[in-house]
Amino acid sequence: LLVRGRRRGGQAVGPGRLEGGVERDVGGRAGAYTGETLSFGVAVPTGDGRGSIDSRYETAVETLRDALRGSGADVVRGEPSASFCPGDHSLRVAGGGKVAGLAQRVRADAALVAGVVVVSSADATAIARVTEPVYDALDLPFDPDSVGSVADAGGPDDPDAVARAVETAFVEGPWGDGERRIVRVDGAAD
Repeated sequence: LLVRGRRRGGQAVGPGRLEGGVERDVGGRAGAYTGETLSFGVAVPTGDGRGSIDSRYETAVETLRDALRGSGADVVRGEPSASFCPGDHSLRVAGGGKVAGLAQRVRADAALVAGVVVVSSADATAIARVTEPVYDALDLPFDPDSVGSVADAGGPDDPDAVARAVETAFVEGPWGDGERRIVRVDGAAD
């Protein structure tokens, strides 16, 4: 799946070249997800002293980093040069490729803090293969070796295990109340 952010979105590539892609509400540049790539979001109220956009990023990066480290991955803040969907709020394999990136979409009453985590080495390879021609068409720098994964960092290559670690970190972390619940935004009953 190819996702486009709002910055230099898919129309810059030309008709038909990005068929089947979707636009992320949180923005950012184009990125590719496999069926095993972890994508998550946390809705955070913006009132009642919930902090600034910078403080939410700081909290989210620390929470995600701690979750991945807790699962055995040696990850650090930052990203390699010429990485996919570049941004200041990324995690990378210590000395290696980008593993995760975070973005926010702020509304009047809440912010959606969203992230993507590349779990397996096979996913990193597939993402690099798909991203290279897209970034080339957009005339953006991209190094296929800049894509890393949780597995490359010494963590599990099981997306369910990584998803549970991330979920637990956010549910029990600074924004959570320790209670897991499913809230459907489409109004349908579970």
